Amino acid sequence: MDKRELGVFLRSRRERIRPADVGLPAGPRRRTPGLRRDEVAHLAYISTEYYTRLEQARAPHPSGEVLEGLARALRLSDAERTHLYVLAGVERQGPTGPPRVVRQSLLDLLRRLPQAAAIVISATYEVLAWNDLACALMEDFSALSRRDRNLVRRAFLGPRPPDGRRLYGVSDSDEFARTCAQQLRTAAARYPDDPETVELIAELLSGSEEFAQLWEAREVVARPTLCKTFAHPVVGPVSVACDVLDIADRDQRVVIYTPEPGSPAEEAMRLLAVVGTQHLGAPS
Repeated sequence: MDKRELGVFLRSRRERIRPADVGLPAGPRRRTPGLRRDEVAHLAYISTEYYTRLEQARAPHPSGEVLEGLARALRLSDAERTHLYVLAGVERQGPTGPPRVVRQSLLDLLRRLPQAAAIVISATYEVLAWNDLACALMEDFSALSRRDRNLVRRAFLGPRPPDGRRLYGVSDSDEFARTCAQQLRTAAARYPDDPETVELIAELLSGSEEFAQLWEAREVVARPTLCKTFAHPVVGPVSVACDVLDIADRDQRVVIYTPEPGSPAEEAMRLLAVVGTQHLGAPS
């Protein structure tokens, strides 16, 4: 284990990340570039004291679990993650759960889609990344915890409005729920030893009779959704094309919502791009 190089490497990766990249407010007073040590520790689920000692080359040998948490928190690439393990003197194992680190090229892609709302989701429907228009159309994901950014959890266990259109009032909410159950079963087969996936499924089975029935059906073929309408609380209905790009090497999907040119939905999206989330309440 090269403690000195490990500490320097961690600090260099921490300083390159903007708070907004991981859903944290920038704040008026930040005396250091990038994230603070306590923010990295929080994102990695370790103590601030232990992370500080890692950077200062004073910590004991980190476990593989700690390294995975740091890799996620610091959004390391595959090459950087491998280098982190080498510096720590730990043999890297294959992922036991759905990968959560989003490639920088995909993050850049989201920012370059100013007229389309886009998110990146994991194999278990956790929203991993998003652009500003997605927050305006759906909700401010940066204000939510990791747990609350899971769309399948919100679809089955979230509030159901009188019109039955759960999860942002989408027109295909029931079809989306079925798709979630089907694809979650596929993910469970790929990651049988992932505790978060096991916990999510157990929570859904105990909390939603609808999910339990869909789960018992054991369907694994999802129907594609080409168009959906969001019932937005400020601009009204917004109909968009829904395109899903599979990122095979990460087991992730990029979901892009695009309005038809010249349509009322395009005007609504332009308004949302200006308004953002500043006047938006919680989804009904």
